Formats: sequence, C-alpha cells, structure tokens
Amino acid sequence: MNLLENIRESLRSIKGNRLRTVLTSMIIAIGISALVGILTAIDGIQNSVNQSFAGLGYNSFDIRNRDVMKRRKQGEKEKTYPAINYHQSKKYKEVFGKQATVGMKTNVTFSGEVKYGSKKTNPNSRIIGTDENYMKMKAYKIAQGRDFSGNDFNLATNVCILGVDLVSTLFDERVNPVGQEISIYGGKYKVVGLLEKKGSMMGGGDDRVIFVPLETARKMKEGSSLSFDIVTSSTNIKDIETVMGEARGVMRAIRQDKLGFPDSFTIDRSDAVAKQSEGITDILRMGGFGIGFITLLGAAIALMNIMLVSVTERTREIGIRKSLGATPQLIRLQFLIEAVVICILGGLGGLLFAIPLGNLIANGIMGASNFVIPWFWMFLGITVCVIVGLFSGIYPAYKASKLDPIEALRYE
Repeated sequence: MNLLENIRESLRSIKGNRLRTVLTSMIIAIGISALVGILTAIDGIQNSVNQSFAGLGYNSFDIRNRDVMKRRKQGEKEKTYPAINYHQSKKYKEVFGKQATVGMKTNVTFSGEVKYGSKKTNPNSRIIGTDENYMKMKAYKIAQGRDFSGNDFNLATNVCILGVDLVSTLFDERVNPVGQEISIYGGKYKVVGLLEKKGSMMGGGDDRVIFVPLETARKMKEGSSLSFDIVTSSTNIKDIETVMGEARGVMRAIRQDKLGFPDSFTIDRSDAVAKQSEGITDILRMGGFGIGFITLLGAAIALMNIMLVSVTERTREIGIRKSLGATPQLIRLQFLIEAVVICILGGLGGLLFAIPLGNLIANGIMGASNFVIPWFWMFLGITVCVIVGLFSGIYPAYKASKLDPIEALRYE
C-alpha cells in the first residue's frame, strides 16, 4: 500500500465518522479560539494605542514641571522645584520657536463644572488654556465649527472648544452646540468648535476637555499662579536627540539652573508612553499565550483519548490492513494523518471564531475601530494545531502499529 493510498484511507476514515470528527475538532477549536482570540485582542489594543500616539509625532517632546525630589542622604531636606510659569514658557517659545515648532498649554483645572441652561456636567471636566500650536501638535481635530482665531488669542475672548463627552452631556441632539453660550466659573463662554472623538488610555479624559485661548485661561485664574507645559516638534526625527539637547540648554538658561545642579524640569519624548505600552502588551501576550497553551494542552489530552478509543474500535480494520501488506509505518502514518487533519479542521474553525472575538474585545476595551487580521498568530495557530495533532496521535498510532494481525482479526 503506497503513501497516497494511505492518505486517502485516512481521509475516508475521517469522513466516515463525521460526528466524532466534528466533536473532536470542536475541542481543538476552543483551544485555538482561546489562544488566537486573546492574542488578537492584545494586538487590537496595541494598534489602537499606536494610532492614539501616531498623531503626536515621534519627532516631538514635552517639557514639564519636575516632580518633588525627596533626598534624605546626609540629612538633606526635600527639594521642591518651582513650576514653569508663563513668562518662562513664553521666553522659551520666542527663543526656540525660530528653529522648531513650539506649543504651550496650561491646566486651569481638572475638576471643572460646566453649565448650559438647566444642565450641568460632573465636576471632572478638564479646562485647558492653549496657544495656536498645541492642539494641532497633540492631534486634536475640529469636527464642527472652527479653531481659535488670532483675535481670540490676542484679545483673550471668552470662546471655547468642547470635547464630545461634554457635548453629549450638555446638549440635546436637536440643538447645535456651535454658537451657544455655556457657563464656566460663572462666566459666559461661546462655543466656537467641537472636537472629534479622541479617546484615552486613561478612561476618556481627552473627550471631557474644554479648550480656551491661553490668555483667556490666564484671565480665568487671575490672582492664581498657573504652571505651563511646553511641547516642541522637530522637523526631522533624526535630529530629535540633538534638538532635545539644545532645548534643554535653552530651558536651563531661562530657568537659571546652576551649573552642576540637576534640571529643574523634565523632558520626555512623545513616543515614550507608546514604548511603555508596547512593553506592557508584550507581558500580556506572554500571559495570553500561557492561557491558550493550557487550554490546548487539555484539548490535546482529550484528542489523544478519542484516538485511543478509535484504535480500539478499529482493531479488526487494522488487522485486515496488515494482512493485506500494510507495514507498521503506514499504520502509524494513517493515524497521525487523521489526528493532524482533525486538528487543522478544528484550528480553522477556531480562527474563524477567534479573530472577530479578539477584535470585539479590543473594541470594547479601547474603542479600536480598525479590524485587525493577525497573520502571524494565524500561522502560529495552524502550526500549533499540527504539533498538537502529532502529540495526540503518536501514541495511539504507535499502539495501532504494534497490534498483532492475527489477534486483531479475532477481535470482536
């Protein structure tokens, strides 16, 4: 009996036991769904995170206030660095803005309450003052209305741009928010624009934001000190480290940091958080792979048990094949082919279920809109199916090949 005929015999056996084949394939499908589904969901989440940071540009960096540094060596007191004020950030923009794009912003409050008529928001709205560059550099896009004009910045007019969460809270669907007046800190502010939905890794904070012109923000907090953040964008990503070094020197001079002392501010690249998220998803992939492996191990044991039952049921068939000249190698090959084919069928079914499931989970967690097709995980899943089939079928195949043909023919 040649190899081709042996393969045909294996496929005929699978076709002749359709119910058993379907049930066995379902065991494998569940395992592959767990493995590929989890990994697809993680890829979808990472893809959504990458898209969120892609608009920020990998050629930009942020200058922020330095955290409190606690030093207890030799009895030193805690060191508190002063916040970056308006004049320092403005000076940096004037000096460094000649060779790079510079944006400024200040957080008026993280717990603002906004009113429109009888409706009001929870006290968790972010009110941010911004210059003409910041929103574009941080990938905020206008969905309706307009951006701030030059007069808005120069004259500190009471205008604002709202995030989508605030729009849905304050306005009915039949009301056009653009042109309406809302109340912030008791003052009236005209809505001139609405932001596109942005989403956030930290629970949607970027959609609960209210932007006002920078000078307007200073007017809102008149009598109080504000701290400012600065974002700088280089025209060439290859020069980013050089530009960051130059920016550090300029900022140290403006802040009058003494030679030999640490910076009184921090500089972070915009892609730093994205890189951190990649490290987190790598850990999640390892965990997901472990969960999927355990599930597949259970499926492999179940398949091995079913294949052993199959050997027992087909003892007479094995005896007949041996009496017709089938060698132990061909008998082993037949059962191995059956196990592998069943696993591949289950794997394909599992992939058809796992990919939509993984994308659905990613969409539920991160609001990911793109449909991810994980080609690598699909290839890995099929490869794992072949390995599981070989693992599950090798002992039953070995047992079948060792049956004595005479004793097998007597089996009832």
